[in-house]
This record gives sequence, structure tokens and C-alpha cells, in this order.
Amino acid sequence: METDRTAGRPHSSHWGAFTARMVEGRLEVRPFAEDPDPSELLENIPAAIAHPARLRKPLIRRGWLQKGPGPDERRGSDTFVEVEWDEALARTAAELGRLGAGAELPQDGPLPGARVFGGSYGWSSAGRFHHAQSQVHRFLNTVFGGYVASVDTYSSGAGSVILSLVYGEATKLNRDHPYLRDLAETTELVISFGGLPLRNLAVSSGGNSQHIGKALLEGAAARGCGFVSVSPLADDVPDLPGLTRIAPRPATDTALMLGMAYRLQATDRVDRAYLAKYTTGYDAFEAYLTGRSDGVAKTPEWAGAICGVPADVISDLADRAAGNRTLINVTYSLQRAENGEQPVWMALTLACMLGQAGLPGGGFCYGLGSIGNVGKAPLAVPLPTLPQGRNRVGDFIPVARISDLLLNPGGRYTYKGKERRYADIRLIYWAGGNPFHHHQDLSRLRVAFGRPETVIVHDNAFTASARHADIVLPATITAEREDIGAGGNDPFLVPMPPLTNPYGEARDDYDIFTDLAERLGCRERFTEGRDTQAWLRALYEPTRQALTDVAGEAPDFDAFMQGAELSLPVRNQVGKIAKFHQDPEAAPLDTPSGRIELFNETVAATGLPGHACWIEPEEWLGGPLAARHGFQLVANQPAHRLHSQLDFGATSMAGKADGREVARLNVEDAARLGVTDGDVIRLFNERGSVLAAARPSEAVSAGVVQLSTGAWYAPEHLGDAGLTCVNGNPNAVTSDRPTSVLSQGCAGQLCLVSVEKWTGPVPPAKPHSALLELD
Repeated sequence: METDRTAGRPHSSHWGAFTARMVEGRLEVRPFAEDPDPSELLENIPAAIAHPARLRKPLIRRGWLQKGPGPDERRGSDTFVEVEWDEALARTAAELGRLGAGAELPQDGPLPGARVFGGSYGWSSAGRFHHAQSQVHRFLNTVFGGYVASVDTYSSGAGSVILSLVYGEATKLNRDHPYLRDLAETTELVISFGGLPLRNLAVSSGGNSQHIGKALLEGAAARGCGFVSVSPLADDVPDLPGLTRIAPRPATDTALMLGMAYRLQATDRVDRAYLAKYTTGYDAFEAYLTGRSDGVAKTPEWAGAICGVPADVISDLADRAAGNRTLINVTYSLQRAENGEQPVWMALTLACMLGQAGLPGGGFCYGLGSIGNVGKAPLAVPLPTLPQGRNRVGDFIPVARISDLLLNPGGRYTYKGKERRYADIRLIYWAGGNPFHHHQDLSRLRVAFGRPETVIVHDNAFTASARHADIVLPATITAEREDIGAGGNDPFLVPMPPLTNPYGEARDDYDIFTDLAERLGCRERFTEGRDTQAWLRALYEPTRQALTDVAGEAPDFDAFMQGAELSLPVRNQVGKIAKFHQDPEAAPLDTPSGRIELFNETVAATGLPGHACWIEPEEWLGGPLAARHGFQLVANQPAHRLHSQLDFGATSMAGKADGREVARLNVEDAARLGVTDGDVIRLFNERGSVLAAARPSEAVSAGVVQLSTGAWYAPEHLGDAGLTCVNGNPNAVTSDRPTSVLSQGCAGQLCLVSVEKWTGPVPPAKPHSALLELD
């Protein structure tokens, strides 16, 4: 069916589908008509069309032009020169050729891509063809034969790794079961460690066309479902009837769960029949829980002394869990910390002790409240996906180990129990992401980015990542190109015609890579003879054919692109977890035993305990370091944007104070520091320093300061304060240590800092458009 284009053209983003049209030079955005609760993040989009931070022309760093490739500590502080596209492409192709790219690649032996890091983080576009991560990986596979890749995510590295060993692949499992339907209809009690923040429910990779989370939670509560939010931030869950809030010390959730588990054990409410049929290893965990193995019983009193929650509250929570159909949920936030594998594994163990995982509405869920589409029904048809080709290099790093990779070539590390070595990287090629948003300890990352011979970045604006590059190629945004929007578990396929012309001389990533491939003699291999339109037709066809098989008909490509959002059928068959509980012998899990592993040999072989346990972190309020730095920083996901995307948008800017990110702290802590609303405060430790605008709040626990990620990194030397981000990026002070030797995941959610009122002249926040210095 053809849509009325006078009202706007359909389009999509990670935070919602919408229609848009240009009105007097400004993009007018309207939410998708079938979205019951559209995200306010849509209001960030219009600013992207012509913001002064956008890149008009290709840039080359002055020092690279003068001295050529090589390590250079001036990356991040050097000036840039605008050049024409022909020069930019010629210089880029020549550099790639110098490093071994080309049509003739060795069939045996080392490949040139073994010293190339192919960076991208996949969030730059909801469109499936112009998915920058797929584009850059396809290109590097074509011209270098592969590249050093990254695995896992900053969001879920530790949790995904531990679950892959003891439960199964997390992404597949948490999107293969209709948790939200069960919660709405059957669940009697939800205990969510990390809360259920609506800000995270607004976003999902590839698109979130229907925001149903808030209404579903409210409906379940009205039905009588109880909710318990375990978080140091009271507003990590919406106000619901009968809501219980428990605020432990950050990083101590595992201890709290152990106290609950002991209560179940002591009151003989452990489902041993379930444990015997569906799990392995409970005996080893039980010996630890009761203290037989280490002499310390994990009683509610023991747990309370660690987490700051009274023992009777812990016991009562265990009793409630045992007396109801209970869903134990863990958000991604808990595992983005030291020993982040433990709370995820412990929550799974606790759910197994309750024995409800095979019952609708009960059991364990990982990620509900972290990604908008988790818990929605799975789709019955495949989504368009650009093939990336084969990476013949085969090397990788855990994604959060970028600085280690660049600073320690040849260095040894372990991952999932296996010893590995870091490659010696000569080239970084990055498209579709901003490591100076995602990564921790940005002062260390600045040094690391000075080590390669060349850094090439595609970006649409002059971000901190572009500032640390040698060659910057201006890329279009989704509004400027044609694509197909689709997200896992999202029931709509969205045509994405261009809404406006490209800004300046910006080009699609695909066109940039095509021209480079041609200069390297690899055009046909990269394009397969297709332009953008031909690729879109090819990618749409499998979905169209599957729709025809399921529904009897589906629009052809031209009708789809001229029409409105296309509804996709969902799959009603039971998923892997349900099949496992129906017959664990016939449908085993992807674990060594085929069952849920409460003890795992791979984990034990790393030197960690082979079961879930409490491991005291270095940076927590109960440790000795807290005497030096008395605040626990919670660097969580922002409410006003996705990551650092469109930080200059209207919604994002409205959440700031004078252009600076807001840090919330407890009212009594603020009074003790002499801080009032709007004052500038400094957060600091040995790693760095950051300025933020203070906001005293009763929603924040004592001893906690909350500063969301996503402000564009703008470091300045401020006298005795040293190098300080004046815009409020918390990763100026977060730790780059891995979660553990098992997963090497990101531990950036929590760290210790000192907080003081800034009493000197207040440096202004640096506007997004002021980050680029042209020669």
C-alpha cells in the first residue's frame, strides 16, 4: 500500500520509527502512528541535518601530512587540513596499499590484515544495508583478507561470556522467549537487580517501533504483580503500585543474592528435584553457601554487613521469592563492574534454587530493562543482513581491551580460559562508532591511539574519535540515504527513503569503500556488481520470500519502498529454554553438560571459583580505597540520547546545564560539600578529572554520584586539576581494568571518585562545533 508522502516519509532509528519531512529548511519529525509511547529521543534527530559539528569535507591531520605514517602522540591535539575527495581517496588507498591491501592476497601464511584493527560498534544506523559495522568489515575482508576483530560488547561482555559457558548464548536466549507476555499475564513477583529503567527500554539495535514497556509494567502491577527494584538509584524503575525499592551498596548485589540463597537453604525451600534434573554442580555451590568449603556461612547477616541492607529485609525478599511465581532479572548494568560475571551467574543460581524456570512467568532473565526489544516475541521471518564475507585472519580481542591491544603488542592475556596474544597493530580503520564514548580511562586511550602508524575514521561529525584520527572521511547520516530499517524482535520492517540531501560533501560509507576498492583493484569483489539500490533489492528478497511463505503474500521491493511500515509476523513456537525444560535430554543447552552449570570447569581453570561467589572488588564503598575516594560513581546509560549520538540534539541539550552534563548526588552529601543545584563540581581520581553540573537528588543513595555517559569528550588542562573533561564525560575517570580474567569485559559502570565543589573560574563547556581546529 502506498503511503501519503505529503505527511512525511517513513524512517527509523534505534529509538523508534517515525515519519519526517523538510519544512523551511528544518526536519519535522512525527512518531510512528502505532507507537503507544514514543521516545523523546526522536527530537534529537532534526539537529543532525545541518549542525555546525557536521563534517563538510575530508580532513587529514597536519602532522600526518608533514611526516607521513608512524606513531604520533600529537593525535588528539593536532590541527587538520580540508582536502578534496580525490586527494583523500588517493592518499587513503596509497596507505592501505602500503600496508598490503590489494587484489593479490596470499592464500597461505600471514595476511596483511593481521596488523589491522577493524573498529566499529554497530550503532551508527538502524538501516541494515548502511550498517557501518558490516560495511567496514566487508571492506577489510575484501582488501586485506581480514582484520583483527573484536568480540562481545561494552554493554554485556561479562554477562554474555559467563552465560555462554553455563547457560547458552545470551543474545539468542533472551530474545527467544516472550518474557514480556509472561510478565504481563502470569508473573507474580519480579525481582530486578539493576531496576527496570525506562530510558533503556526506549532503545534497541535496529529499531524499536513500539514502546510497550511502561504500559506493560503498569498493567502487570495493576493485575497484582509485585515489583522489587534493587538499585542505588530509586528512579531506575517507574513508580508502580506496591513497588519495593532496595538500595544496596553498589557492586554488592552478589552478596545480597547469596544471603537470599542461604535463607532458602536454611528454610528448606530449595527445589532439589529441579536442581537434579536441569542443573549440574549444585553440591559445590552449596558447600560454599553454607561455609563448608571456606568456613564462612553466607547468611543474611553476613550479606547485610557487605551490602548495607538489613538481614531481615534480605530474608523477607527470599521468602517472597519462594512464595510467588518469581522472575529473577538482571540488567546489563550489574555486570559492567569488577567481577561482573558473578551477579549474573548468582542470579541464575538463585532462580534455579527456586525451581521456577520451566514455569510461565518464573525463572531467570538477563537484560530485561537493558534493551527495548528483549522479551518481545521473536520474529517468524529473517531480517535483511549485509554479508560481511570471510575474515581469514581469525584474530580478535574482547571489545573492551582496545587500549591493551595498542599499548601491549605481543602481550599475553586469557579469554574464556585460553591464553592469547595481542597483535601488533599498524592501522586502525574505524567506521560507525565512537571509542572515545564507549571506552574507559580516556587519558590511557589517548596514549594508545598514538601508537599505530595510521588511524582512519569515517564519521558524520567531528567527534573525539575523529580528532584522534589521521584521515577523516565525512559520512552521511541515515536521513541522507536509502535503506531498510529492521531490528531483532521488532515487528515492523521500515522503508527508509532519504529525507534530505547529504550535508556538504558527505558520502555514503558504501560509496567510499567502493571507490577505495576500485583504486585497490578489488571493486568487483567488494560490490559483487551491485550499487546501493541493487543491494537493497537483494537484501529484501529473503524477507519477502519468507513473508510470502508465512502470510501468502508480500509487497515487491518497489511497493515496499513506496509504502508504509510493513508488519512482520512473530513466531509462536516455544523457544530453546522452554524446549529444554520440556525435555532436557532431547533439547540440551549449549553447555558442556547440556544442562545449566552451577559449577563450570572452564571458570575454575582460570583460577576463579568454579561457582558463583562474592569476590570483593577493589573500587567499592566497603573497601580501603574508599578512605581516599569516598564516592561510588555510577556511570550509567543516559536518558536523553543513545550513547553519545546526537549529543547536540534538542532532547540531549535540554538535559544539560549550560551545555555541561549533570551529575546527581544525594541531598545530604551535597549539603555536606556545600553544593547546591547548578553548582559545578569536580569528580576525580588518579586516572583523571571531569567537571559536571551538580543536581542534589533524593533518588540517589548516600555515597553515590551518578553521571551518565555520552557527553563529548573535551579535555583541557586546568592548573592543579590537570587534564579535565569540561563537558562531563565520566570516562575521564572510569577504570580500564577488565571485569576478570575470564571475560575481559568492560568494568566501566562503577568506580571510586572524590567529589569537590569547583571554586575557581568556571571554564565553559566546549560546544560541539568548536572541537575541530582547521589549519
